[in-house]
Amino acid sequence: MPSNRIARHLNLKNLIFLLSIVMFVWLCWYFYTGYGGPTELVASLVPICLMLQILHMHKNGFIYKRLPPLANHIIVVIYLAACIYAFYHFFVEYEQISIYRQGSYTREDFIMGLLIFLLVMELSRIVHTELFWVNVIMVFYTLWGYLSPVDFFWHPGTTFYRVVTSSTVELATGIYGMYAQIALTTIAAFLLLAAAAAGFNAQGAMVSFMRRIAGKSRHTIPQTAVLASSAIGMISGSGAANATVVGAFTIPLMKRYGVPGEFAGAVETSASMGGLIMPPVMAVAGFVMAEFLGVPYWDVVLRGFALAFIYYSTLSLSIYLLSVSLLPATPIEKTTMPIYEQLKTAIFFIGIIFLTILMGLLNYGEQLSGLYTGAFIFTLLVLMFLFFKYVLKDPATEKDALFANIRIMIETHAEMTSYLLLLLSTLGIMVGLFTVTGFINRMGAMLLHIGEWHVIALVLMAWLFGWLVGTGLPPTATYILLAVIIVDPMRKLGIDPWIAHFFAFLLAVWGELSPPTSLTAAVSARIAEASFMRTMWQALKLCLPITIMTFAIFFRSNIVVNPGWPQIADMLLVAIGCCGITFSIFGQFARNRGSNVMLRAALALASFVVIFHPDGNVSLMVVVFLLPATIYGVIRHRRIAPPKDTLQSQPAS
Repeated sequence: MPSNRIARHLNLKNLIFLLSIVMFVWLCWYFYTGYGGPTELVASLVPICLMLQILHMHKNGFIYKRLPPLANHIIVVIYLAACIYAFYHFFVEYEQISIYRQGSYTREDFIMGLLIFLLVMELSRIVHTELFWVNVIMVFYTLWGYLSPVDFFWHPGTTFYRVVTSSTVELATGIYGMYAQIALTTIAAFLLLAAAAAGFNAQGAMVSFMRRIAGKSRHTIPQTAVLASSAIGMISGSGAANATVVGAFTIPLMKRYGVPGEFAGAVETSASMGGLIMPPVMAVAGFVMAEFLGVPYWDVVLRGFALAFIYYSTLSLSIYLLSVSLLPATPIEKTTMPIYEQLKTAIFFIGIIFLTILMGLLNYGEQLSGLYTGAFIFTLLVLMFLFFKYVLKDPATEKDALFANIRIMIETHAEMTSYLLLLLSTLGIMVGLFTVTGFINRMGAMLLHIGEWHVIALVLMAWLFGWLVGTGLPPTATYILLAVIIVDPMRKLGIDPWIAHFFAFLLAVWGELSPPTSLTAAVSARIAEASFMRTMWQALKLCLPITIMTFAIFFRSNIVVNPGWPQIADMLLVAIGCCGITFSIFGQFARNRGSNVMLRAALALASFVVIFHPDGNVSLMVVVFLLPATIYGVIRHRRIAPPKDTLQSQPAS
C-alpha cells in the first residue's frame, strides 16, 4: 500500500536527513551567490539549525532522560513549533525588523525573540553547561548590577526586555549576531571538506596511512599520533573530538608496543592540542580572528601554519626523546594498507593543496574556496569509489553504497554546522550582555591602567585572566572573550593587533589543557585507562611549545606580523629554541648526573636567548652554536638513554 510505504519513511532519521538537505543546499547556494547577505541567512537558518540539534539530541536517547518517552516527544514537538514560528516570523517580517523597527519592536517580535532566547539557553544548558551558567550569571548581573557592593562591577541595570532584544531581534549581537553569521558562512564553507572526508571515511584512512609511514621502529610508533592528529586537525576544530577519532586507534597501538598508558594518553592529548592550531580550521577561532581584524582568512592561515610548524616540530622531538628513554630500539612488523585507503588519503591532501591554490594564488574568497574545494574532493572521491566498486570490484568497497556515503556527508555537514551555530549563538548572548553592562569597557580601562605601569604587567595579567577563563570554557569561547576584552587595551599601548590576537588565540588553546580541567586529556586518559591527573601533567610538559609561543611572538613578532622570509626566519629561530628547551627537559647529554645537568642548563639558557633576546643578531649568533649542540645531544641521547631491560608489552585497551 502507498500509505504504508509513506508511513515507513516518516521517521526521525529521515526528518533529520530532510532538514539536513534543506540546510546543505541553502548554504551551498549562498556560498556561490552571497544572496541576501549573512544577516538574512542567519535569520532564516538559525531555527533550522536549532531543529537539527533538538532532533539529534532526541535521537540519541531523549533530551530529558529522567522523563518518560511521551513527555520527551511532547517537549520536542513544542520546541520544533517554536523554531517553525521563529522561521515564519523572520521570513515575513525580516525587512521590517532589520530596518524599520530597530529599537521599537512589536509584541510579536518580543515573543519570537523570547522563545528563541529561552530555547538557546535550554539547549546550551544541555550541551554547553559551563557557558549556560556564565550566561545565567550575566543575565542576573545585567538586570541587577546596581546592587553590586564593588564599584568596579556596578552599573545602573536594565530591563529583561532589553536582555531579550539585545540577544535576538537587534541582530547586531546575540543569537543572530556576528558569531552566528561566521558559523553559517566561512566556517560552514570549510566544513564541507570535513563532511566530504567523513562521507567516505577518509579520516580513518588518514590515520591508517600515518601509522604506515611511521615506519618499523618502535620509537616512531608514538609519532603516529602526531602525524594523524595534525592531519585530522586540519578539518577538526575540537581537541576532544581529535583525541576521540585518532586516539581510539593510536593509544591502543602505542600500548600494544609497550608504551605506558599515561604516556600514550599524554602523547595523544598533546598531539590533539596541536590540531587546534592547525590551519585551515584553527579551532574555529581563526575565522573569528579574521572577522575581528577585517582581513581575508588566508592572512590568518599563513600565520597559523608557522605556529603549527613550531609546535609539531618541537612536540615530535619531545615524544621521540621520551620514546627512546622508555622503549628499546627493536623493530616491529611492517603494516599494509589497501590502495583504496591510500588514494582516499591522497585525495584529501590534494584537496588541501587545491584550497591553498584558490586562496593563496588565485585570491578566491573563503566561501567560494570552501565550496569549490569541497566539490573537488567530493567529485574525486565519488569517481574513485565508482571505479573501485564497479570496475575493479575491490573488496574494500563491498560494504559501501554511494547514496549512503552522500547521506553521511550531508548529515555530517548539517550536524557540525548546527552544533557550532549553537555554540557561537550562546557566545553571542554572553558577549552581547557583556557589552550591554559596560563590563568590557571597564575591564579594558583596568588593563590600560595596569599597562601604563608596565606592558609586561598587562601581558601577565591578561595571561592569568585567560588561564582562569580557559579552565571552564572551550577554546573558541575563551578566544572570543579574550579578544573583546584584552586586545583593545594592548593595541592602545602600541602592541600590534596581530600579536594581540594571536596572544589571545594561543592562550585560548593553552586554556584547553590548563589545570584543573581538560576535556582532551580526560578523553585520552579514558581511552588509555590511565590516571587523568598524571596524563594531564605529562601532557602539560609535552605542550610546552604553546606556553613558549604565547610569549615568543612579542619578541619574534615576524611570525605573526610579516608573512614571508622574515616570518620564516623568526619561525626557525623559535622552533630551534623550543627544540633546545625540549632537549634540556627530556634529553641526556652524559651519564654523569652533574655533567648532564650543567650541559642541559647551558642549552636551556642559550635557547631562551635565541627566543627572547630583543636583538635578532644576537639570536642568530647563538643559534649557530645551539643547533649543532641540540643535534649532538639527540645523538648522545640515542646512545645512552634506551632502557637495557627487556620490554614487557601491555595489552591494548
